[in-house]
Formats: sequence, structure tokens, C-alpha cells
Amino acid sequence: MCCSSFDGENYQEPVKAGLWDAGSIKGMRFFDPHVHMTSRTTDDYQAMFDAGVVALIEPAFWLGQPRTGIDSFRDYYSSLVGWERFRSSQFGIKHYCTIGLNSREANNEALAEQVMEILPLFIYKEGVVGIGEIGFDDQTAAEEKYYRAQLELAKEAGLPIQIHTPHRDKKRGTTRSMDIALEHGISADMVIIDHNNEETVKEVLDRGFWAAFTIYPFTKMGNERMVDIVKEYGPDRIMVNSAADWGISDPLAVPKTAALMKLRGISNEDIQLVTYANAIAAFGKSGQIDEADFEVIKTVDQSVKFEGNTVLRGGQQPRIDKSSIIIS
Repeated sequence: MCCSSFDGENYQEPVKAGLWDAGSIKGMRFFDPHVHMTSRTTDDYQAMFDAGVVALIEPAFWLGQPRTGIDSFRDYYSSLVGWERFRSSQFGIKHYCTIGLNSREANNEALAEQVMEILPLFIYKEGVVGIGEIGFDDQTAAEEKYYRAQLELAKEAGLPIQIHTPHRDKKRGTTRSMDIALEHGISADMVIIDHNNEETVKEVLDRGFWAAFTIYPFTKMGNERMVDIVKEYGPDRIMVNSAADWGISDPLAVPKTAALMKLRGISNEDIQLVTYANAIAAFGKSGQIDEADFEVIKTVDQSVKFEGNTVLRGGQQPRIDKSSIIIS
């Protein structure tokens, strides 16, 4: 997570700083391949839809504090293939997920063993497009053990793999992640290496892996730096995402990056590759992604319930006019 101090007096949102021109990308469609919507509100879903996001992938991840029992994992995975998938659909966005044991909690080996036992109950469910996010954090022996075990699980299921590269000693961790995947006989084009930066991108692309970039305020990768990377390396096998977890983050990072790319002279074709099509090509190897679904889901009935629950509260009416500035 970001360790930068927050200067509330001088901080400007990208919108206020003049970087966000939604009109310039009107009509474009976006696919955010890494966004933790469990951490977001329904307002974020609405804003993402209004900005052109038609589909997303929510990776299983660390929730900010360690889980203490297997039932908490079971409930969390169930929410990714259940309630969160439903909640997203109620705002016109197709929801997919990746399922896995995250690297931080792999260090609790007693609990990690139990998690490995239940993963096969979830990875074959509808909407699961990969094993992830897995890999390294502190690069311990336990992390490697469960990373390897999940690579084998992905091979057996024929699913893409979403790799979390470490915040510390990132270059070594990224190289090690790729080395181990290849050692297990996994094709590079089945592996999405995430949280890349200028230090890692060349090796990832040169070795044939997918290179994903998290556009994250103050850390990881800003969208101005992302523009420079696309200009230097081109759009092939590159994708951008927002992460949008429980820290300081922006669920509109993908469309905002597209707008900045357009402003800086990158073609619409290249923008669509890195903000839409490449994610579909990579995670579509799961056999779960059909672009036709993005059209069907736009017909939303917010009165529909999931296990007796609805996104509406206190007699609310479904939002009908998405272009209106008036909130009744």
C-alpha cells in the first residue's frame, strides 16, 4: 500500500486538475481487469458505467487484516461469485473474478492448507476467469510453496493466472514469478503479470507474458507514466487497471488513462487495446468471456433481488435517466 503522506490542503483530484475529459472518450468501451469492487460503493459502479466501463475482473485479495479461519475465506469467495456479481449487474457492468490464496496469507501455513482444499470448489464456477491474484509479497518459502501449488491448480483447470508482483524488491520478485511459472510448464501467454513499472516491463514483454499496470495515486504507476510506456513499447500485451482497493485509489483510473492517452496523441486503436481488448484476449482463454454479454447486461432491472436482497434501499426507485444531473 501507499506510504506517502496525504496533504489535504494541496491535493487536487485529477478532475479538478483538468486531466479528466470524459467527452474525448465518449462512445469508447472499457474493461478493468483488476478492480476490488468489494471495497467500493454502488456509486462507484454507477460512475464506472457512466464513464464507459462495461466489464471488470475482481481478483481475490488481502482485505487489510488477516483472516482467522477458513469460513471467512469461504464466505469471501462466495461473495465474489454471488452478491458482487449480482451487484455489478445491477449497474450495467459484467462482473468476472479470479480466485486464489493471496501471497500475504500464504504465510499462515495451517490456514493456507485449508484454503487450498476449498479452492477447487470455486475455480470452476461461472464467472471465474483465472487463478489470482497470487505470487509473492515478502518472497518467503511459504509464499513460493503455495504459489507453486496454485500454478498446478491453474494448469489442471486450464485457467489464466494473475500474478501479484511484490511491492518490495519488485524486479527480483517479478523475474522469480516468471521463472517459476515457466518451470511448471505454463505458457507465458496464460500468465498476466500485474503491478508492473518501468523497471519490470521490458523483461515481462520480452519473455512473452502479459504486462498489466495498476494506475494508482502516489505509487505503483501514474497515468502520465503509463502514456510514456505505451509510446515506448506499443500496445501489444499491455493492459491497464485501477485496483481500486480499500486504500487511496480511483475506480475511474482506466477511462481517465484512456482520456489522457487520447490527449497525448495515442490512437484510438491503441487505446482500445490497452484499456479493453487485451484484457479480453488474456482472460478470455478461460472460455468464460463473451462480449455479447456486455450488451445484454445493459438491460437492467434493479428491482431484481439476490437471495432476498436488492441494491435499492428505503423505497428507492431504480435510476432511469443516467444522463440527468438532478438526483431526486
